[in-house]
Amino acid sequence: MFSGAPVQPIQQPAEAVAKPVDTKPTPKQKKEDVARLASEMIHVASYTSQLMVQAHLIHLNYEAANFYGVHDFTKKQYKQHQKQFDRVGELVRSLDYLLPMCAKGLAGACKKFVHIDSYEPQDMLMTYLTNLEAMGMACKKVIKQARKEEAPDVENYFAQLIEDSFTAAWMIKSTLRNKGSHCGSWQPLV
Repeated sequence: MFSGAPVQPIQQPAEAVAKPVDTKPTPKQKKEDVARLASEMIHVASYTSQLMVQAHLIHLNYEAANFYGVHDFTKKQYKQHQKQFDRVGELVRSLDYLLPMCAKGLAGACKKFVHIDSYEPQDMLMTYLTNLEAMGMACKKVIKQARKEEAPDVENYFAQLIEDSFTAAWMIKSTLRNKGSHCGSWQPLV
């Protein structure tokens, strides 16, 4: 039967205390271990973002006898870097930290990234190779910090990033070397 009176709960529900949300985009205290981990992860996220653009521009601008192989390789690379950026960003967010909101902020998190300054094919690949190896080394720092924080998900994913980085670096080195066809002398293909 409906009496027209609102239904009153028997007990008053417990009031939820709102937890304030931290809106700072990057960790402020480097001494705090989780903040340091997040900061190092943001550094790697920046590398993946920069590498994505760099690989895509090499894909578009590369001109040499080995064009088709490099074109296919760099297409796979920039797609892989996009997935890496997304996953690293998700792991940063799982620590309750925010990533920078713009390309300028991301670039600021990765000041040592080397930009390509030549349209020479070998220069493009050497610069990209340098950045891949630097990202692999940055991932090693993240793993050390992740172990301290007992974050096996971060540790495992960054181990995969290390493998991806150094495998791609090896492939570029193999492309730039022409071993065996000239009596063992090393000569670039481009």
